[in-house]
Amino acid sequence: MSVNEQAAQAPLSSDEETLHQLGYAQELRRRMSGFSNFAVSFTIISILSGCLTLYGYGMGTGGPAIIVWGWPIVGIMTLFVGLAMAEVCSSFPTAGGLYYWSAKLARRNGAAWSWFTGWFNFLGQVAVTAGIDFGAAFFINALLNLQFGTPTYHWVTILIFAGVLLVHGMLNQFGIRLVALLNDVSVWWHLIGVLIIVGVLVFAPSHHQSASFVFTSTFNVTGWHSTFYVLLLGLLLAQYTFTGYDASAHMTEETHSAARSGPRGIVMSILVSLFAGWILLIGITFAIQHYSAELTSATGVPPAQIFIDAVGATGGKLLLLIAIGAQLFCGMSSVTANSRMIYAFSRDGALPASRLWHQVNHRTRTPTNAIWLAAAAALVLGLPYLWNNYAYAAVTSIAVIGLYIAYVLPTFLRLRQGSSFRRGPWHLGRWSTPIGITAVTWVVFITILFMLPTASPVTLKSFNYTVVAVLVVLGFAGIWWLVSARNWFTGPRVQGSAEELAAIERELTS
Repeated sequence: MSVNEQAAQAPLSSDEETLHQLGYAQELRRRMSGFSNFAVSFTIISILSGCLTLYGYGMGTGGPAIIVWGWPIVGIMTLFVGLAMAEVCSSFPTAGGLYYWSAKLARRNGAAWSWFTGWFNFLGQVAVTAGIDFGAAFFINALLNLQFGTPTYHWVTILIFAGVLLVHGMLNQFGIRLVALLNDVSVWWHLIGVLIIVGVLVFAPSHHQSASFVFTSTFNVTGWHSTFYVLLLGLLLAQYTFTGYDASAHMTEETHSAARSGPRGIVMSILVSLFAGWILLIGITFAIQHYSAELTSATGVPPAQIFIDAVGATGGKLLLLIAIGAQLFCGMSSVTANSRMIYAFSRDGALPASRLWHQVNHRTRTPTNAIWLAAAAALVLGLPYLWNNYAYAAVTSIAVIGLYIAYVLPTFLRLRQGSSFRRGPWHLGRWSTPIGITAVTWVVFITILFMLPTASPVTLKSFNYTVVAVLVVLGFAGIWWLVSARNWFTGPRVQGSAEELAAIERELTS
């Protein structure tokens, strides 16, 4: 009997049975443990990426008070969103994630709900990949500037950005086993890295800021005169960092015990990031030596200047290297999650040239074309930085809005189902409704907030083009839906009968 015949006759695992019930073949290799699933989301949240790359933004939009107190406020509200998502993930553990959930939870017009959820998820995934690797490019450029005098011109940053995306695309091509290993390493890199950075900043500097400065002082360079409004704008630092945990859902087709591991990955990644991130932000803020000079540092990266002023040039560069390593891990995982969403969405015919993006490499069992689409789209989204200093903040806002709209639509539909919702093995019990309502309310609030102007006076250069990007995607998806897609897009496609699904799986192993 051949290996393929033996594989065809082998009993299905419970994960494969669940996936077949959802209508899909086991095309991707299921090699990830529950810890690895958690590691993907924790790595994409990446407190050493989001906290540090937007730290300078927080310094100018509210200062220490919003940096320190905005984190637990946003973290707790994000936990409500994550809990609501995790419950739905347990019922539908598939790489399609959010858009699949919307299709199955909508009482009517499921295809339309699925279509728009998927497109907002696509926008958010591309933007968060761009934001992460763009942030890494800033930090790499700052290190090169400190070490070799490399200029921090915009085009230099863009070149580094493109190189980082290229590396992350290549790493993802090698297969899920390498990605899972690097994600496992990433968890410890982040946790130990935070302890090292905070430990050094606690003991090395000869001077620290007062508790009053760290927990109550405000700072504003936005041009707006309303302190309350500026403090609200400063919440972007924390909310942008708390993105990407839907990766645990997108990786469920490659995870063992997916109906439990996926939800746990979502929730635990938020909880661990909440505590570790707060320690990091408080530690850095206490170590500030020269606020205005560090905010306007020639490196373009305020945390880099804080490190150097606090512990010296050599020590500062070493701390910067720890942050860069974490950011590179983060970007690699973001490309992974983004490519799986693209793979699943195109599997159901929702992207232009879907057949191309859905192809799976027979050797590595990874969606290679989807990987490179994720990297290329992120590069395009970052190009406006060539002529606009505010582009990076806009990219982070786009990531937040795109992802959180996609996060909350399935939660809203699940609330409408009430007691008819079919729970998975991981659920919230009687807390499902109040948690879901809180999650929806918070997302409505931040969606409006992060499309508002961030600088005054509002000019063509300082305009927050987040609203333009959101409207472009909404308009494109809406027009395509009305003109064409509503006639053929029926939501997630069932790939076939049990026999047909088995045939797909045999073909991939041949």
